Amino acid sequence: MTQPLGRRDFLKVTAAVSAAVMSGTDLSARDGKKPKLKKAVKYGMVQIKGSHREKLDLVKKCGFLGVEIDSPGTGQLDDLVAASKETGIAVHGVIDSVHWRDTLSHPDEKVRAKGLDALKGALQDAKTVGADTVLLVPGVVNKEVTYDQCYERSQAEVRKALPLAEKLGVKIAIEVVWNNFITKPDQLIQYVDDFKSDHVGAYFDCSNMIKYGVPPADWIRKLGKRMLKFDFKGYSKTKEWVPIGEGDEDWPEILKALAEIGYNGWATAEVGGGGEEWLKKVHAQMDKILGE
Repeated sequence: MTQPLGRRDFLKVTAAVSAAVMSGTDLSARDGKKPKLKKAVKYGMVQIKGSHREKLDLVKKCGFLGVEIDSPGTGQLDDLVAASKETGIAVHGVIDSVHWRDTLSHPDEKVRAKGLDALKGALQDAKTVGADTVLLVPGVVNKEVTYDQCYERSQAEVRKALPLAEKLGVKIAIEVVWNNFITKPDQLIQYVDDFKSDHVGAYFDCSNMIKYGVPPADWIRKLGKRMLKFDFKGYSKTKEWVPIGEGDEDWPEILKALAEIGYNGWATAEVGGGGEEWLKKVHAQMDKILGE
């Protein structure tokens, strides 16, 4: 027979539940429990000549479950949709491929307008292929653009795309990169939360953020449910870009943090591309980290 909780134990449980809810933590996560990750590749990594069907067949043969495509840059989307249905390989995301060139933070409003059009186009493409996110680098801080200007301009442009994102049911995922803009978890949290929209979240790159000092697992725990997806690669402070599993990432802690926040989603490799042998090698590197 179960004993009733005493007042002290009840208060402890209540406090733990409240903290978990506020942080977005999944209470079912236990120490040692692994997140359920679906392995994918950036579509540009599939470097063979052939149709969408032939490329997705290879992706499937190499053990992956999905791909993430560029927009603009990926043609014949109807054929890709058909190939996706035939192979079972999901097109889970779309990457705004011009966000570094036509930045939403640019001093020239005409450039920002081009960037906004590209973002809207990526959202439309995501709807076409059945993807649920568009990866976006929101802006770049440089000698012409301050942090505050990047923040204000990019927020204004993204807001213009939000009605379309909401209509299409596609989320805008803000990625952390080496753009001199968002380098701390609290900055990303503020940037996402300022939109006050369920259609804006975070696309976290564990490796990109190593150079800024805050451990990736700390980012993940702070982001909680804001984290929509993440990239999988390798970075070393002394060697820079290295094969998956050979960098400074503390993968056991990263996986633990993912489980704690209840992240069960896509893990997309973002490394150099190649054919069958290379893609199988990348898959094996990911499997080794995940213990699969």
